[in-house]
Parts: sequence; structure tokens; C-alpha cells
Amino acid sequence: MTARREPLLLLDTASLYFRAFYGVPDSVKAPDGTPVNAVRGLLDMVARLVTDHRPSRLVACWDDDWRPAFRVAAIPSYKAHRVAETDGPEAEEVPDLLTPQVPVIAEALEALGIARVGAPGFEADDVIGTLVAREKARPAADRSPVDVVTGDRDLFQLVDDDAHVRVLYTQRGITNLDVIDGARLAEKYSVASGDAYADMAVLRGDPSDGLPGVPGIGEKTAATLVARYGDLDGILAARDSDDKGLTAGQRTKLRDAADYLDAAPVVVRVALDAPVGDVDDTLPREPHDPDRLHELAERWGLRSSVERVLTALALA
Repeated sequence: MTARREPLLLLDTASLYFRAFYGVPDSVKAPDGTPVNAVRGLLDMVARLVTDHRPSRLVACWDDDWRPAFRVAAIPSYKAHRVAETDGPEAEEVPDLLTPQVPVIAEALEALGIARVGAPGFEADDVIGTLVAREKARPAADRSPVDVVTGDRDLFQLVDDDAHVRVLYTQRGITNLDVIDGARLAEKYSVASGDAYADMAVLRGDPSDGLPGVPGIGEKTAATLVARYGDLDGILAARDSDDKGLTAGQRTKLRDAADYLDAAPVVVRVALDAPVGDVDDTLPREPHDPDRLHELAERWGLRSSVERVLTALALA
């Protein structure tokens, strides 16, 4: 069996630092008493991922806009329950102890030389989707396998065995990642591909994102319909043609949800053409700005975590 080439590792950074924040006690503090649990946890995750997966390229993908206007215009309830109550611009409700740690994470990544990439008006998911699409468009001989690290099931839609794109799902922890490939999608969700997962997700909905789905069409029924008709368009064509493969109840539910089904695909599917500039995603072997990194490590009490990352980078 041919060994897998060194991957391009794409991090859903917010997903990881939220996990770090809740997984590492807030008793982990800087010398001045400021909690740095999310920063320490995120850096330790990076060290572990580099050590375990030996990528040649790495991008920390960033939410430049956590609730893009084009998705809200399509479905106003999209992430509406996460909007913080402020008098200023719309912001995501984030724990008070996490908010000041996010800029420190950004500074640490910059000093390390790890690419941190966002796109105006788009989420990190869209940055990831765009970078995956770019990689898939490269000549096969120049293409790297892609591993997407996230705790968000939405990105399962990018799984593509033919292009060697998989998701490393953090639900069981960073040391016990659930590797989501085509076989795992079939096992867990009874869908045949990442594209089929996206269509199933449209039908199922996702309350955590404010997406209602089609009332009365759960995950299993959604997967069955996608398998029967091939994709969402096939399901809608069957609905509109009175295809006998749909029960009367299913047809009614699909018709009642017609407006949602027209709008949902643009919300559920990640963008593959977000305005992401050229990215130097080469995994650094040594820090980009050693003095700045040392300063950050001393100020925020990050010395041990920074050393773990530097050791991992040097050995990668």
C-alpha cells in the first residue's frame, strides 16, 4: 500500500479555540492573572496535530465574518440566537474570559509564522472550502491530500475520497480524532459522499445554526431520500412530479417547506470561491519572529506551550 503523502492541514481555528477554552481550566493564567486557557490549549493542539500528522503545509482558517450577510439574507434565523446584546455592530456572543484571548492567539500564530487566513464577508468554513477547491484544481502530481480539523459537522460536505480530502473531527478530543472519509460517512449517516451529506443536512436542518430543516424529515429519512433520488434537486423534482417513491406525507412536508428549501443550499453549502488571496501555507520550521514570540511567551505565561509547538515544527 502506498504511503499517504504529507497533507495540507486546514484548521477551523475558532472551533479549536472554543474547544480549548472549555477543555482547559480557566485557572490556567498569565503572570498578571489573565486566563490564557484557550491560548495554551490551542497551541498545544497545534503541537499535537503537527506531531501526529506531519503536514508539509498548514493554514489556520479564520472567521472574518461569523454571520455573513448573504446567509442571513437567505435565512434570517441563521445563527440569530448567538448574537450578543450590544449597542455596537452585530457581534457573536462569546464568553467574557475568551474574548481577550483571541487576539493573543492571532499574535502567537503570526510570530510562529503559521498562516492565518480569513476572507472579508465570509466564515472560516468558506475559507476552508475555497482552499480545498484550489487544491483539488491542481494537477494530480502536485496535489496534496487535505485534512480539515474541526468540531463542526458542516464541513463533512467537503469529504472527497477521490481527491483525498477528509475531516479530522474533534468530538472525541484532539488525541482521538474521528477520521471522516467516505466510508465513515456511509457508516454514520448512510450517505455516499460529502455532497450527499450537504443535501441531507439541508433537509435535516441544524438548530445550533438556526436552520429549521424540513419539519418531520429527520436525519434518517433525509439520507434515504438523498440515496433514492441522488441529490436535493432530484428530491425536489420528485416532489413536483408526484413521484410514487414519496409518501403523501413526505410530499406535503416538502411542499410546505418550499421557501426554506429554495434558500437553504446557499446557507448550508460552504463557498468554494471566497476572496482568499495568495497563501504561503508552508509549514514553518522555525519561528517567523523569535523575539516577538519570546515576548508573548513571557508576558502570557506560554513558554511550555510555545516550546511544544517549536519542537513539533522542527521535527515535522
